[in-house]
Amino acid sequence: MKHLTIVIPDGDNNLSSIVGAYELLTTANAHWKETGRKEPFIIQLAGITEEVKFERGLFSVKPHTYISAIAKTNLIIIPSLNHDYQQAIKGNDVLIDWIEKQYKDGAEIATICTGAFMLAQAGLLDGKSCSTHWAAADSFRHMFPKVNLQIDKLITDEKGIYTNGGAYSFLNLLIYLIEKYYDRQTAIYCAKLFQIEIDRQSQSAFTIFTGQKLHGDEMVEKAQAYIERNLQEKIAVDDLSSRFSIGRRNFDRRFIKATGNTPVEYAQRVKIESAKKAFETSRKTINEVMYEVGYSDVKAFREVFRKITGMSPLEYRGKYNKDAVV
Repeated sequence: MKHLTIVIPDGDNNLSSIVGAYELLTTANAHWKETGRKEPFIIQLAGITEEVKFERGLFSVKPHTYISAIAKTNLIIIPSLNHDYQQAIKGNDVLIDWIEKQYKDGAEIATICTGAFMLAQAGLLDGKSCSTHWAAADSFRHMFPKVNLQIDKLITDEKGIYTNGGAYSFLNLLIYLIEKYYDRQTAIYCAKLFQIEIDRQSQSAFTIFTGQKLHGDEMVEKAQAYIERNLQEKIAVDDLSSRFSIGRRNFDRRFIKATGNTPVEYAQRVKIESAKKAFETSRKTINEVMYEVGYSDVKAFREVFRKITGMSPLEYRGKYNKDAVV
């Protein structure tokens, strides 16, 4: 029988991802037993202290065991951290070292939401693809520039490391892992029992794009501000680089390094974010919104909108604005 460890970081972190992971995985184990098969995992909560308090002491978790008592595990689940990522990492050095050692000894690791910060701190995400909550993307890029952050992806799977997007999308990651470690039918059973949409691949529709602003490159900050102030314009990157007296190639290089997007991608995301807000809050037609954000070609607007959000403008408006004119 394999060993599965849900780690309990010290500090007031996210309780729901711990409880949710434990419930789903123990249910998958029980389903296998009910269908005449041997449970594939021993599932334990493990931490570095006897008890961890959450929500200012309103709840608490008492791990089954200490991580020091687990010499070898096969799969590690890292829950979501609180929003003070530096403090969460600083208070869990022992746990991070243990996770790094287990991975080198053959364990696979799955991180929930901002749990990716802990894995990145261990150096295990350098050069690999990773997702996390879209709201934490700017901080993550700033702290871990060697990681290939794929913020639109709901789940990444690379070299025995799994990461996922934000908040309750961890339920989709757990269904993904259940299919991988148990089987498809068990994943479907758990998805139906807990009413989780199966096979979801993107968190794009939930992203609120705010732009990456923690990079410290003053020229890029000015370029970002110009793009954001001029939504109705079709901005040519050559003109933008000339405005800041810098060559196009060097401008592109600095912009990508600072924001993670090309200037064109950044402009598209800013425009589409404005369009999303218009669809959510007004009765404007698709054409009216399209013109407001600098597009004159309906087909081009729809293609970019779908690429960024995963749905058409009409679908998006129908989903988020029930009062909109059809």
